[in-house]
Amino acid sequence: MELRVADHPLIAHKLTVLRDERTDSARFRQLTDELVMLLAYEATRCVRVKDTRITTPVGPITGVAMSAPRPVVVPILRAGLGMLEGMMKILPTAEVGFLGMIRDEETLEAHAYAERLPADLTGRQVFVIDPMLATGGTLAMAIEFLLARGASEVTAVCLVSAPEGVEHLRAQFDGRAEVTVHTAALDERLNENGYIVPGLGDAGDRLYGIV
Repeated sequence: MELRVADHPLIAHKLTVLRDERTDSARFRQLTDELVMLLAYEATRCVRVKDTRITTPVGPITGVAMSAPRPVVVPILRAGLGMLEGMMKILPTAEVGFLGMIRDEETLEAHAYAERLPADLTGRQVFVIDPMLATGGTLAMAIEFLLARGASEVTAVCLVSAPEGVEHLRAQFDGRAEVTVHTAALDERLNENGYIVPGLGDAGDRLYGIV
């Protein structure tokens, strides 16, 4: 598992405003969209392309185009939906799937309570989007689900991450799968309630309100 923490003054600035408790939902959604676009630019650096011969108004040239099969973008419900628009501005031709994960409190097994994905992801590059990498449990379950369907590479884009979640993913996937996490910040720790410190609060509630 590879962790890549963004190092860019604009990302740092936007994240600071995003964290501020005074930032309302409308501004929070706008900043999330902008941050995801910046993170997605780096996260898609390894997207697969092929040589393509075209003709410009003044002559022929060999360029590149995204190769088939197209990548798949998968927001984790519900907060991941707030990141989808920013991701699709960078990858407009990608397919979009949806995944909601829940853990059985008795068996501790992961289940998909909401899923809209191809049955076979063999050879596909998958980009998972979720604002927070806290304990790592939800993201790990989602990645396992995607790998079980044949995904060859899984790249996660998270706004803020905690060391505990990063280590959880490392322990689960190092040596097993090609997993990369792109994040705007690696924060200090988790508190006793499992929230990232300093974090930004509950991303879903700040995006959509408490329902």
